[in-house]
Amino acid sequence: MLSRLRRRASRRSDRGAVALFVAICAAYVVLVIALVIDAGGRLRVAERTDAYALEAARVGGQQLDQAELLKGKGFKAQQQYAQAAADAYLGLYGLKSASVDFSDDGRVVIVTVQADFHPALLGALGNRKVTGKGSATLVHGVEKAETD
Repeated sequence: MLSRLRRRASRRSDRGAVALFVAICAAYVVLVIALVIDAGGRLRVAERTDAYALEAARVGGQQLDQAELLKGKGFKAQQQYAQAAADAYLGLYGLKSASVDFSDDGRVVIVTVQADFHPALLGALGNRKVTGKGSATLVHGVEKAETD
């Protein structure tokens, strides 16, 4: 009789252990899947933000300072117009430039853009600012680009 009770007690102690293990493993698998999906989404937002910054720099670089050019002082970007053009381009996508910087000679336009990332599965835990940066260098030439 005593041996029967011990066998029953030992069988009962393992009941539900597999279900609990499967539930814990499933929760971890769902968490890993959520992290992978949201990390991929963040990479897409970062790539897109870099592309927007690069195109905004290109658009800003097209705003030449015509007065300096006509005076024979070389070509460079008109800083006020370049910033306005970059912001106008970014405004098409609901963004605004964080900064528009210029090299000392005015031939390189550098645009920094910040965008918000809202994860699909992790909710407010993964909300982040994503920064993209792009630059454009003004070049000239008839047959080939001269950067001098």
